Amino acid sequence: MNTHDDRAVKVLNSLIETTMDSAHGYRNAAEGADNPEFKTLFSQNAGKREELCRRLQQEVRTFGGEPEDDQSLLGRIHNKFAQMRGDLMGRDDKGVIDEVERGEDFIKAKFEEASRDADLPDPARQVVTTAYAEVKADHDTISRLKHQMH
Repeated sequence: MNTHDDRAVKVLNSLIETTMDSAHGYRNAAEGADNPEFKTLFSQNAGKREELCRRLQQEVRTFGGEPEDDQSLLGRIHNKFAQMRGDLMGRDDKGVIDEVERGEDFIKAKFEEASRDADLPDPARQVVTTAYAEVKADHDTISRLKHQMH
């Protein structure tokens, strides 16, 4: 693999881990939400993130790399912490949405940074840029929802 291919695999795999973290976070949020509309939204977003993972994994393969297939250690710890905090302190929809927005802020920033990576080969940057637009749209939806509740 050349340097650009190595860079693409590294960046894409990092995004895969973060996207898996997000999918798990959305699944947990769907379980913790009381409002059926929120449950549906979170479940749909989890499915969208899982599909995004598959697309990113396929892109890694085009660069000759082995795609990540698990969420990050930090993501697993965060999801477990959020679950334990909810179990101890109780869950309400406002708290669940606040937690989801924190995750959305993180994934949005990560995709935005990757979309600006000048060392990414064009095919990878195109995939990342398209994914960033999807992530940003989901982020904006959750952000509006949070601000409506506060």
